[in-house]
Amino acid sequence: MKNKLFFWRFLVNAIGIVIVVRLFSGITADDTLSMLLAALILGLINSFIRPILLVLTLPFNVLTLGILTLFINALMLDLAGWIVPGFEVSSFGAAFFGAIIISIISVFLSLLIGKPRS
Repeated sequence: MKNKLFFWRFLVNAIGIVIVVRLFSGITADDTLSMLLAALILGLINSFIRPILLVLTLPFNVLTLGILTLFINALMLDLAGWIVPGFEVSSFGAAFFGAIIISIISVFLSLLIGKPRS
């Protein structure tokens, strides 16, 4: 069950990254493989590092009514750009707007696909 869920999240991230690379000039990828690798790394970062950051920043996140989460998502995308060769995020602004677009696409596709069945 968890493998199917990870696959769907990977697929949704990959679609989001492809769309963001096509929309923004500040986020670039050399080829399809680097976009897929970026989706994989972003999924791993979102699974392991993002929850820790959200817990550590919880009081500030409550004070900002969740806006801090947008900045954390941008940091995660920027980190993926730093790790993956061939996938580049040129600025924090590009990461910020790219993360917003990926989040919107993720929500939309998750609603469209639904929860994977076992």
